[in-house]
Amino acid sequence: MSALTLLNPADGTVLRELPADDAVSVGAKIAAARAAQPAWAARPFAERRAILTRFRDLLIERKDTLALTTTAETGKPVRQARNEIAATPARVDFFLEHTAALLAPRLMHRQPDGGVPGAAALEEVVTFDPLGVIANISAWNYPWFVGTNVIVPALLCGNAVIYKPSEHATLTGLAIAGLLHEAGVPDDVFVPVIGAGETGAALLEHPLDGIFFTGSYATGVKVAAAAARHLAPVQLELGGKDAAYVTDEVDAAAVAGAVADGAFYNAGQSCCAVERVYVHADVYDAFVEAFVDAVKGFAIGAPTDEGTYIGPLCREPQLAVLQAQVDDALQKGATLRCGGRRADRGGWYFEPTVLTDVDHTMAVMRDESFGPIIGIEKVADDAEAVARMNDTPYGLTAAVYGRDRTRAARILERMNTGTVYWNCCDRVSPNLPWSGRGHSGVGATLSLEGIRAFLRPRAWHLRAP
Repeated sequence: MSALTLLNPADGTVLRELPADDAVSVGAKIAAARAAQPAWAARPFAERRAILTRFRDLLIERKDTLALTTTAETGKPVRQARNEIAATPARVDFFLEHTAALLAPRLMHRQPDGGVPGAAALEEVVTFDPLGVIANISAWNYPWFVGTNVIVPALLCGNAVIYKPSEHATLTGLAIAGLLHEAGVPDDVFVPVIGAGETGAALLEHPLDGIFFTGSYATGVKVAAAAARHLAPVQLELGGKDAAYVTDEVDAAAVAGAVADGAFYNAGQSCCAVERVYVHADVYDAFVEAFVDAVKGFAIGAPTDEGTYIGPLCREPQLAVLQAQVDDALQKGATLRCGGRRADRGGWYFEPTVLTDVDHTMAVMRDESFGPIIGIEKVADDAEAVARMNDTPYGLTAAVYGRDRTRAARILERMNTGTVYWNCCDRVSPNLPWSGRGHSGVGATLSLEGIRAFLRPRAWHLRAP
């Protein structure tokens, strides 16, 4: 086996070196999961539910220690890491509450014999089976959220899970595995595989019963192509270039802080972070002034510091991506309001950056940034805002800030996105499906749809003799 080196984004030092899974070990783990899955599915649902409830309780009990692990390897400020873990049990609870009903058989039609001699009654019933052995290739930016969105319903439905955490959140992934095994999930039913892209590619060489991936559009295309070779169901939760529109109805200064938080939380490393802002001309100047003031107030510092709001980027190569977007925008006429370069400190920090006088010829308004950088564009009216917001191949979220719900709804219903927000942004609820359109992915996690994704129907035609 080769080695996987884990680095601390705050200073670039080595955290740990771990053996990485290769094609041989991946194959052995899949075979073990294949053998173990039928017994797990045969357990009464109440047993599986009790085990996942214990996992939830362990998560709450150990959230402080777990948050430090996530912070060390991803650079997420510890307060934000703790917030993520503290919010995860609500998602687990949704699955614990609703899965049993979706597993229950459904009588769809009954045809009585009508009293005719020789005629037989007919029933048509649907039952639901687990997919079998599924792969979950997860992400580093919200490893607890995106992991449990897949892991918990998959296990509750009776599947075995081959779990590949991101190489940038490996220790968190191993912590998730440890909690599940301690709670009672058999080792061969939830199986972590450790490594980078080569390990993921080896995993996808095998016929699996479902592939659930969270990551970039470019990698998602590769995952879909690999899944197609085996006709495996695939779910892709990919990136976004999420837009927010501030109408002329609002107190622009009052909403600027909320939009700034939606753009810069977790250093902008969220698939649903606001990455483009469009502001009605009547409130543009006031909004920009308040927005820049808010961003300048964000504390940059060590992610272990409770007062830090902006920590380092998780991946060092992203520094060059952000600098290229800034340079491109400035060359094409944008105005730099703050930031614009790598921070003058150790580690992989980029200054919170605001650009105005931007347009859609600039990469910062077209390409996913995934960092603490935002472009703000002035628009004349709602029609121009709609055109700008839809001018993207991505389709994850869109937000409108305004007093008039009817007006906002007219705008939002024209958005080609899986999620829309009115007077909020950058939030996810277990009650609602989380889905993307276009380059933002296919399928849905969370909600009832996120449970059904781990089941396959069986049709029963039952005629009495």
